[in-house]
Amino acid sequence: MRKDIIINSTPHAIRVAILENGEVVELIVERADARRIVGNLYKGKVTSVKPGLQAAFVEIGLEKAGFLHASDVVHGGTGEDDDEDDEQDHGEDHRRGRGNPVPDIADLLKVGDDIVVQVTKEPISTKGPRLTADISLPGRYLVMMPKGRHIGVSRKIADRRERVRLKQFLQQHRPDNGAFIIRTAAEGTTEDAIRKDVRYLDNLTRQIRETAQTAVAPALIHEDVGLVVSLVRDIFKEDVEELILDDKDDQRKLVEYARTFAPELEKRIRLYSGDLPIFDHYDVEAELKKSLEKRVWLKKGGYLIIEPTEALISIDVNTGRFTGKSSQEETILQTNLLAAAEVARQLRLRDVGGIIVIDFIDMENEANKRRVLLELRNNLKRDRARTKVFQISGLGLIEMSRQRVRPSLLSQLSDPCPYCTGTGKVMSLETQSNSIERLVHRIAIVTKERRLQIQANPLLALFLLEERSEHFRELCRIFDLEINVMDDASLHVEEFRVISLETEKDLIAEFERKARGRRGR
Repeated sequence: MRKDIIINSTPHAIRVAILENGEVVELIVERADARRIVGNLYKGKVTSVKPGLQAAFVEIGLEKAGFLHASDVVHGGTGEDDDEDDEQDHGEDHRRGRGNPVPDIADLLKVGDDIVVQVTKEPISTKGPRLTADISLPGRYLVMMPKGRHIGVSRKIADRRERVRLKQFLQQHRPDNGAFIIRTAAEGTTEDAIRKDVRYLDNLTRQIRETAQTAVAPALIHEDVGLVVSLVRDIFKEDVEELILDDKDDQRKLVEYARTFAPELEKRIRLYSGDLPIFDHYDVEAELKKSLEKRVWLKKGGYLIIEPTEALISIDVNTGRFTGKSSQEETILQTNLLAAAEVARQLRLRDVGGIIVIDFIDMENEANKRRVLLELRNNLKRDRARTKVFQISGLGLIEMSRQRVRPSLLSQLSDPCPYCTGTGKVMSLETQSNSIERLVHRIAIVTKERRLQIQANPLLALFLLEERSEHFRELCRIFDLEINVMDDASLHVEEFRVISLETEKDLIAEFERKARGRRGR
């Protein structure tokens, strides 16, 4: 399977798409005004201890206090076969203690205590960030936990001789203190690479300890690497053919990081130089729009309906226009198999987590039910988030859970709808403005129009004039444009038009027609 990473950078957002065989399977969006905080370390102050919850709330300087469970206060790693699960949750099994008794929170902390904590989950909805005091610091090949002492190896490194070889390298170069997990990316690497990673993580630990001693709580004492560099550290591995990005500064940072920690990957980093914007060239822009819709069409005419609720995500499978060529049972089976693969992709693409209930079309044959369940599980194996899938129930439902680390893509890109008091969603003014700026950029490149009028709902028009005037002035300067913004109360808050002041043509339709022609060449 070919795997590629596409990165689009602008002053107000970084957008990352992961493609498998040309199909978008993951989208990560980080806005300049809402940087991710997972992995950040804070010196916090305990504001409340709740023995009934076995947890404490810790003020770390954010809008909401963080939640710290008793099992996350002490280090729980024990054995040589401990695993690192993914780049978002290093050492989770160590913090849980693998069945060890959880100490009483009241014996560990009291109100007013200072404590160094790390964010493991972003604030989601009404909940504050999830915290741990069992710090884990990821490198390229290793994860270091300053509180422990053991060595673990990723279970994904199956070769026993390779596991022994890597542990011997680590034993020779490890510092006196600290537990380590050897990551999957270390498979086949050299002793020198392990030594460099140990030195980097040991120095980082010392710096954090010194900063924490002088900081006054609440305070940020260590910020994890940015989104782009973290991709090299956690996702950009041997199975990735190319990492393609459209920003020279980001390319320089990635090349420098790769030269230090993964020189074999440097040649796979490429700066995009095409005519179309990078996300249009790779058809990511269209996929991003689809990821916010409830209905998802399957290849043979069936479709999914994906409905997020407060408690869970419901997914309904329908045959739609697909009538099949043989029996009804075979038609249903083929629809369910396509749906199982697409459900796994949509969960990754939309980054939804928590409890998920999938209502497949009822099947009579037990062997067919097992095929659908196996298809779903096989496709979920490529998901970086942890998942757990249960057997098909008597009602034909499959219940599953998916690890939730950050808000879903839908919640990141949308605001509660002012027209329906939160029962639906509309694109946020920030997101719409970003879309308009990108669209004007694309129109200027493809259509060569230089006098444009943007017609938008008064709310959006006002936001463009007040909040984005500098950005539009920059676009005008770069492309020698004249841009006029006009409000139109008849337009829905998500609706806008881009019209030529010369010909009064619809430039959005004109751009899409010409872009299709270029892609078809």
